[in-house]
Parts: sequence; C-alpha cells; structure tokens
Amino acid sequence: MTEAGALRLMCISAHPDDESLGFGGSLARYAAEGVETSLVVGTRGERGRYGDGSEPYPGPTRLGEIREGELRAAAEILGVRHVRFRDYLDAELDQADPREAVDRIARHIRELRPHVVLTFDPFGAYGHPDHIAISQLAAGGITRAASARAIPDSAHEPHEVQKLYYMAWTDRVWGHYQGVFKVMQSKVDDVIRGSVAWPEWAVTTTTDAHDHWETVWAAVQCHASQIGQYGKLADLTPERHSGLWGPQEFYRVFSLVNGGRARERDFFDGLR
Repeated sequence: MTEAGALRLMCISAHPDDESLGFGGSLARYAAEGVETSLVVGTRGERGRYGDGSEPYPGPTRLGEIREGELRAAAEILGVRHVRFRDYLDAELDQADPREAVDRIARHIRELRPHVVLTFDPFGAYGHPDHIAISQLAAGGITRAASARAIPDSAHEPHEVQKLYYMAWTDRVWGHYQGVFKVMQSKVDDVIRGSVAWPEWAVTTTTDAHDHWETVWAAVQCHASQIGQYGKLADLTPERHSGLWGPQEFYRVFSLVNGGRARERDFFDGLR
C-alpha cells in the first residue's frame, strides 16, 4: 500500500475553469490530504465569453493569456502542484491531430506518473465538443503512456495509470448547478445538446468535498473573466455553496486494483 504523500492524482480537462467548476472539490480535498495533484488543460479558452459584456473584448490571444493566468491562480488555491497546457485552440480540440494530441497527453502522464486520472465523461457533461474530445484524448493518452513504444521527444519511461474516472453527475448534482448557473444547453451541428445526467445506480464513486467548499469558491473567483456570467454565485449562502461544490460523483472506467458494485468513497481505494 502507498502513503498519501506518495499518491498522485491527475485531472485532464479542456478549458480554464473546468478544474474549479467541475473537479475543484476533488482536487482541493486530495491536495489537502497530501496527494500530489496535477492538471493537464487542452486549451486556454480563448474563444469564451469575456466578463459581463460591459468591457471591450480583448481578442482571442489576449483572452487566452488572461485565462491562463486565472487558471494558474486557481490551481495554486486548489493545491495543484503541476499545470500543463496543450496549446490547442478553444472550440477546435476535436479537430486536433489525434496521434499528436494523444502523444502530448501521454508525455505528461509519463512525466508526472499519476496513479489516478480524472476527466470528462463521453457526453462531455452537456455535449460540449471540447469536453468530449478531451475525454477521448485522455483515454488514448493513458493507453499510449503505458505502451513500451517510444514517444517522440519523451525522455520518460512508460507509466501505467491504475485507475481512470469520468465525472458522472446525477440529477441531484445537476440540480445544484443549473439552479445557480443556467440550463447547460448549446447547438452543435444543428442539434440542441444539454446536460446528461447519470443514473444514480451507475455512479461508482462519491468523494465528499463539503469541507473544502470555501477553497473551491476561492478558486472559482480567480476566473474573473468568466465570473460575470455567474453573478448569482456571490449571493449564495454557505449551505448552498457547500451543496454546489461538495458533491463529487464519478464513474470508475477501469481499475487495476479493485472492483465490485460497492460505492467507493475514495479514488485511491485499493492503493492506500
């Protein structure tokens, strides 16, 4: 078994703010326990909305720089030790060359050697193409990192991830989010996509992060260029904040160390 200080957790996400709004509770909890956490981000979110609309749009290059700075500040609050950007364009992650993108993620996995990886589910939470793409690329990166085949420009030995998890929010968690933010909906290829709730019975893992809601909220506030869209957040009671950032539901895609139908309460079950 492994002591907490030697355990490593990696989150692979698509945009700045995913790490706080989606995975923040888990990152904060495990960093506080002494787990070495890392973050790989596919884009800089340079095509996202800017502020509340009252300020001039700074352009994609400058907005990407702003959002990178916001993410790095949020990561520091969450206790994330390593941040890596993959430099793909926002809204075009699904158009990246698959071999190149998978190899880039595999390099980070070989370098940082996580035991556990978190990413979006195959539905991208609410059908976001970048979220779907990063889910696919993360799975490919895990497979590639464990292969004995060489990866161009990688000086690190192959590494075998022990467990992979998808974010798997049920109606209960989506209810918290969409009650505060908005209905998560967009039009992609002339089709309306919205939030996809996992059935309660399909959730394999629940990690309790209620004690860390203040840390997550502080990290969320770092994303000042986005926070204008989330004006209701500042008015929430502590109880609502705890309900928003505390529940963390996941689906265990694979594990080399444990299994079964019992609900996990710890990503590192079978490893500690």
